[in-house]
Amino acid sequence: MVDDRTGRETKKDIFQVSSEKLVSKVREIVQDANVKKIIIKDHKGKVLLTIPVTWGAAGVIATVVLAPWLAALGAIAALAAKCTIEVEKQPS
Repeated sequence: MVDDRTGRETKKDIFQVSSEKLVSKVREIVQDANVKKIIIKDHKGKVLLTIPVTWGAAGVIATVVLAPWLAALGAIAALAAKCTIEVEKQPS
């Protein structure tokens, strides 16, 4: 798949998770330095949250930057029974 904004090749991974596993799965996904964006959808395919993932010069994403997104994920998990996580990443 080609990113419309950059013209670069991207890869998309899709995960189906229960609401209980949503936050932990996103925390796991964020550890991959190739991840560019995480999209959370409900069971009907409606986008609930889009998280842009930006890595710093040191190669780590700041927990402080991620904290508001994790709080939003907690609220979504309380409302949705099952979620789809779409992960856009640069091919390695």
